[in-house]
Amino acid sequence: MSSMMQPQIILLKEGTDTSQGKAQLVSNINACTAVADVVRTTLGPRGMDKLIHDDKGSVTISNDGATIMKLLDIVHPAAKILVDIAKSQDSEVGDGTTTVVLLAAEFLREAKPFIEDGVHSQNLIKSYRAASTLAIEKIKDLATSIEGKSLEEKKSLLAKCAATTLSSKLIGGEKEFFASMVVDAVIAIGYDDRLNMIGIKKVPGGTMRDSFLVNGVAFKKTFSYAGFEQQPKKFLNPKILLLNIELELKSEKENAEIRLSDPSQYQSIVDAEWNIIYDKLDKCVNSGAKVVLSRLAIGDLATQYFADRDIFCAGRVTEEDLKRVAAATGGTVQTSVNNVIDEVLGTCEVFEEKQVGNERFNLFSGCPSGQTATIVLRGGADQFIEEAERSLHDAIMIVRRALKNSTVVAGGGAIDMEISRYLRQHARTIAGKSQLFINSYAKALEVIPRQLCDNAGFDATDVLNKLRQKHALPSGEGAPYGVDIATGGIADSFANFVWEPAVVKINAINAATEAACLILSVDETVKNPKSESAQGDAAASAMGGRGRGGFRGRGRGMRR
Repeated sequence: MSSMMQPQIILLKEGTDTSQGKAQLVSNINACTAVADVVRTTLGPRGMDKLIHDDKGSVTISNDGATIMKLLDIVHPAAKILVDIAKSQDSEVGDGTTTVVLLAAEFLREAKPFIEDGVHSQNLIKSYRAASTLAIEKIKDLATSIEGKSLEEKKSLLAKCAATTLSSKLIGGEKEFFASMVVDAVIAIGYDDRLNMIGIKKVPGGTMRDSFLVNGVAFKKTFSYAGFEQQPKKFLNPKILLLNIELELKSEKENAEIRLSDPSQYQSIVDAEWNIIYDKLDKCVNSGAKVVLSRLAIGDLATQYFADRDIFCAGRVTEEDLKRVAAATGGTVQTSVNNVIDEVLGTCEVFEEKQVGNERFNLFSGCPSGQTATIVLRGGADQFIEEAERSLHDAIMIVRRALKNSTVVAGGGAIDMEISRYLRQHARTIAGKSQLFINSYAKALEVIPRQLCDNAGFDATDVLNKLRQKHALPSGEGAPYGVDIATGGIADSFANFVWEPAVVKINAINAATEAACLILSVDETVKNPKSESAQGDAAASAMGGRGRGGFRGRGRGMRR
């Protein structure tokens, strides 16, 4: 009897929502597959685009997995993990963001029947981790190195990788044109790791083919004062002075107080202000610089002063552009005009101001350091140019990775089919349940070629059967065969130059397996009520209680 009278233990505060067990796991898996279904159709050269309209009214049209995932504003806690792996793939490799989401969701989809049948998720996780290690070793075996080739050969090989990336984007129709541009830009910055050394400037108007690469720095003409048009617009081998000071006539000390006994002394103060600015301008001119750029404003007095002496100046240059000019020309940004020596001045072969569409651009080309490049993008609609910029970012990242890691594998689903075949074969050598789990992992890898077929309108079952047959050849000659988007059959992806850096696939499989294992290891979700609202409700109920009591007390003496 006493045991029945024991008080109930309250562990979590009121309003806490908990769900656990098998049902919770299956619910998480369903949420992740729902997210993957959103980006599924964007995969491959025939992938569709998504139009995302946010609450601020801005419209984004994109084919990039990471961009779509960022804009979706997902609230389900387990599905957010897929957003994170898409972001990590984007920042680490730049491409393969849709691939990584699809793989993770497919691993979970394959695990779902096992979970429903009562298999412990730790057994699945162990097998999946083992399978991913085997898959990555196999990719490394199959990868072909492009190291030790001449610069021209390397360029053409890197252009193939860039073209493969761009083929699935909105600008896929002009992939050869942009691929060579991207390769030139990446080779221009060399082994510099700073991605912002490649600038992308967007100018609406014209066609995509009007886009061009500046082997140096280009930026839009900054806000300029009177006298600007009298300045020369072109120089050969000019010296360039970079400043971070204001060249404007203004009170040198803010809120300074000066007491004068004689009104005639006021003129000497005005003269002192003029002398200060003229002294600064003279030092700039005496340095021998023909182009003066400053991050802060260059006023109308200074603009006219420089124009009279055949010097070009631009104020309010953005910090990023100024840093890129410094890196390209070999100059150093100065915070004072005293002691400007030749060592701190930059130089370039040609400086000119050029009209691009409705905008004027300042172009610095033939820079000695050459550690920077600028792509000026043209196109019709703003959304189109934005998407072109995202596509080029992916291509630039891919070329950088290929240049550093220099191993490539066959694209078009070929590598996925080959790993799938290898894992199925390996599974036969294992006794016990893990044979089934590794088989399901192998089957999940086929999602990439299957989706490529579905998105292009081909019969996926037919194409996959052909691929399985080709990859099963004992000689191993079928390894590079993938989906042929042009004909709807299968083709040697390597011979057709559909290549991707091995690091993309390795990273994708690693991240997707990690995400799948993480979601499989969760068996309970605890949702705490919002603290503020909980406190607010408690306070309100307390107030309500006191208020009602007080009211009743006063009410006794009142007439009804």
